[in-house]
Amino acid sequence: MAEQMSVDAVPPTAPPPPPPPPAVHYNFQDAQSGDLGALAAIADAMKSDSLADRLESLKRLGVLALAMGEERTREELVPFLDESIDDEDELLLSLAEVLGDFVQYVGGPKYAYVLLRPLENLAAAEETVAVESINKLVEVMDQAQVEDFLIPSIARLSSGEWFTSRSSAAGLYAAAYGKVTDAIQSKLRSGYDALCKDETPMIRRAAAANLEALVGRIEKDHVVSFAIPNFRRLASDDQDSVRLLTVEPLVAITKRLDTEECRTLLGESVQRLCTDKSWRVRYMVADHFVAVATNVKDRALQDELVSVAIALMHDNEAEVRGAICTQLDGLADLAAPEAMVARLQAPLQELVDDPSQHVRATLAKHIGSLCRVFGRDGTIEHLLPLLLRLLKDSFPDVRLNIISKLDVVDRIVGIDSLSQSLLPAIVELAEDKQWRVRLAIIEYVPLIASQLGVHFFDEQLSNLCMSWLGDPVYSIREAATANLKKLTEVFGVDWARSTIIPKILAMATHPNYLYRMTTIFAITTIAPSVTPEIVRDLILPSLEGLVNDPIPNIRFNVAKSMEPLTAALRRSPDTQPLEASIIRPTLARLEEDSDPDVRFFAHRSLLAIDSI
Repeated sequence: MAEQMSVDAVPPTAPPPPPPPPAVHYNFQDAQSGDLGALAAIADAMKSDSLADRLESLKRLGVLALAMGEERTREELVPFLDESIDDEDELLLSLAEVLGDFVQYVGGPKYAYVLLRPLENLAAAEETVAVESINKLVEVMDQAQVEDFLIPSIARLSSGEWFTSRSSAAGLYAAAYGKVTDAIQSKLRSGYDALCKDETPMIRRAAAANLEALVGRIEKDHVVSFAIPNFRRLASDDQDSVRLLTVEPLVAITKRLDTEECRTLLGESVQRLCTDKSWRVRYMVADHFVAVATNVKDRALQDELVSVAIALMHDNEAEVRGAICTQLDGLADLAAPEAMVARLQAPLQELVDDPSQHVRATLAKHIGSLCRVFGRDGTIEHLLPLLLRLLKDSFPDVRLNIISKLDVVDRIVGIDSLSQSLLPAIVELAEDKQWRVRLAIIEYVPLIASQLGVHFFDEQLSNLCMSWLGDPVYSIREAATANLKKLTEVFGVDWARSTIIPKILAMATHPNYLYRMTTIFAITTIAPSVTPEIVRDLILPSLEGLVNDPIPNIRFNVAKSMEPLTAALRRSPDTQPLEASIIRPTLARLEEDSDPDVRFFAHRSLLAIDSI
């Protein structure tokens, strides 16, 4: 009894916790071999707690479908996927993408309709990729499939209780419209009318966004009777997020109408959008201004729109002013050149001094296109003073954008008139503390050099280009070597031999190893652009001193340079013997170097030379 008491007095030991469930991993080898348990395996993977496992299972659905065969894929896999739709956004996106390319696994286009049901459910959850995938299916579906399966799907989505369903439906009308009978087309137009009138702003926004595609599919009569009334309704919506999306449908509509129809049916709506109280709507108008103004065709209305464009240049919002600056080229064609010159002078003067640096940068990028309209005399009198002021702007992007468009100015008036102002701007940009600015100006140097000529370059820019070879940023040094190759192509091999190659080779004895490294990079880069004789007489002798450089990185870059130098030597029979007398012995020495990297690259170069 006492023993029993002592046993009972011992507190019970807590049972050990159950082991964690094993991680679920889909066995793709089973799927590839056609194992009947493969569907269960993918089902487990899709129900796994691991998002990565579920995503991986979706990515490999094609493997499973091939193993199951087309019939089982239609009858088992697709219904299973429809029933297993997850609420994870990433999974929905992945599944929608996969199903859009799944036609080949279900038996080809004649069975494409099988995929509509799961994609419809995804579209109802506002998965935009699902809408894109359905539209891809429509491309391979015949009329019977579209009418029997897609049209009911569009009807269900359009009448869905949740706004997400109706929003997705708007993206399907255009694809279906061209593949159905006139009677069904009439029903589709009625259904789209309902979306345009929907009380939910998100639905009206989707209808406005997809109206452009539908306008391209409908007949001319329905553009007037269906598209324009809906455009007007949406363009006067109380939500600016809806109104701004009507600008692109407006462009599509104007392409389908003649001059008189544009003037009478759209004139008032265009004017209202151009002066909308919301800056976002005005921005969209400014960004598409030339397309709208050109397509309206009516000269009187175009003249009015030029006045609207001038007003947009004075807009309170910098984004609007910047957007209209992108339209300067096309805008100049909307009126007679003399009239445009007179009307643009004042706003351009203000834009050059705009408080927003991004507006000035956009102006600098596009103002050169006006040279052809202003002509030589007008450009010299009116535009050159503005270009010179932009070249002195405090914001580097403004100066860069002017320099990038110098070829336009050069064609009209020649670059000489800008040369004295160009030099200070180029020097400032070349020394900018932001390395990306320095990189950008390097890319424009060959363009500038070709326009200013070799004499100006040698006097003013040659030393600057060489200084970039010693920049502390590798990307700058790399771009500088590519720049020298382009300059060689611009000015010729003789110029390179007498001007830049001696300066490059002089760095081979510089105490800073980065300069010696840059020498190798530079000569390797320009070797294809120079003659074999230059390689023989100048480049190879300079490399001999670097073969014994104390820095291993220098030595193995010498080894790497031997391949392009060999290719250059082989272009001439007079220099080919140097391969056997200099190139191969040098690489043989480097193959015995104490540094393993040097030996590796020397051996690789020898193999590469043998395969040339």
